[in-house]
Amino acid sequence: MASVRKIKEDRPVLAICYDFDKTLSPDDMQAQGYIQSVYDGDIPSFWKETNSMAEANEMDANLAYMYKMVRQARGRIVLTRKSLQEYGSAVKLFPGVEDWFERIREYGAQQGVIVEHYIISSGLKEMIEGTSAARAGAFEKIYASSFMFDEDGVPIWPAQVVNYTNKTQFLFRIEKGVLDVNDSGVNDYFAPEDIRVPFRNMIYIGDSDTDIPCMKLVNVNGGHSIGVYNNDTLDKTKVYRMLRDGRIRYFAPADYRDGSRLDGLVKAIISRTAANEVLEEYHYECKDERERSDRGRAGDAEKRRRLDLILSLNGSAGFATTLDLVRRLAEVREWEQGEADMLLKIALKNPYVKFAFNRPEVKDFYSSLLQQLPQETLDSVMVKKLLEA
Repeated sequence: MASVRKIKEDRPVLAICYDFDKTLSPDDMQAQGYIQSVYDGDIPSFWKETNSMAEANEMDANLAYMYKMVRQARGRIVLTRKSLQEYGSAVKLFPGVEDWFERIREYGAQQGVIVEHYIISSGLKEMIEGTSAARAGAFEKIYASSFMFDEDGVPIWPAQVVNYTNKTQFLFRIEKGVLDVNDSGVNDYFAPEDIRVPFRNMIYIGDSDTDIPCMKLVNVNGGHSIGVYNNDTLDKTKVYRMLRDGRIRYFAPADYRDGSRLDGLVKAIISRTAANEVLEEYHYECKDERERSDRGRAGDAEKRRRLDLILSLNGSAGFATTLDLVRRLAEVREWEQGEADMLLKIALKNPYVKFAFNRPEVKDFYSSLLQQLPQETLDSVMVKKLLEA
């Protein structure tokens, strides 16, 4: 089945992309129910074992935790797609997250901007799907690590793993509207004016080093990267470093309530996007007009060149010059009716052209010219007789 792609809208689209753990939720999602079920609440031991497994096997750390989740569940809990979604439903969210997505969408609509929300996370897609926000349809797309399940809904193999380096691929998918992870159209060329969500219209919100590649990509391409921190701990160490290193442009507490600093910041970006896109539209209109003008001038120049060759042939007074002009005329693939009429009259009146009719290049040129004519004329019939003679 063909992948469904999003097309460019008649209004600007602003994509807000979120990490999940410690960005929308105060803690890792696995540590809010699952680990307690299989490790008797010993959260540090779970992460220590998965990290050791990854190092010992030169293994992606995300694949390690996915393997460990399935392995440790044996004999303790029934791990299925449904149970993972149930764990997700218990995940705690930062203040204001519940109504944030719809509220920000509505603000964007008031400003003439389509706001779309995307998750790009190393956490588990199945658990994110179980959150109240996802169940309410908050997200346009969830890009996260996920399992392949058997017919009983039991995880049997990783379907997707998202780590800090491959997170950036999803930004390019969002940029072009090619959202399906198996759609190779993400590699197609798009003219700047055809890009659905240019990077200048992206916001990336994250909390840690794993978000840096996405933050940097958005930032250097004119978008807006925001670092968030937990307002309960007030630990700004990471956001200070990311700002110092040019990874983010702004930071704010992970408080998504109406009137918060983050709320005001995102709304300001939406308002700025609306104004910027008016200017971009003017720019592309000017660009289109200039390109049409360039094409017109190119066409006029080509027409003048053809006319110069015809007049030169008409005045040709030498055999070698005539042959050279005919060779140059033969490079033209299409003649207007008036130009063809002049070339036929020259063949009948200029003695050097008539004399050159025994040369292959002259015969080929006039044969091709006759084939272009929509109907015969008196001159074309006479030239045809010359060719046959």
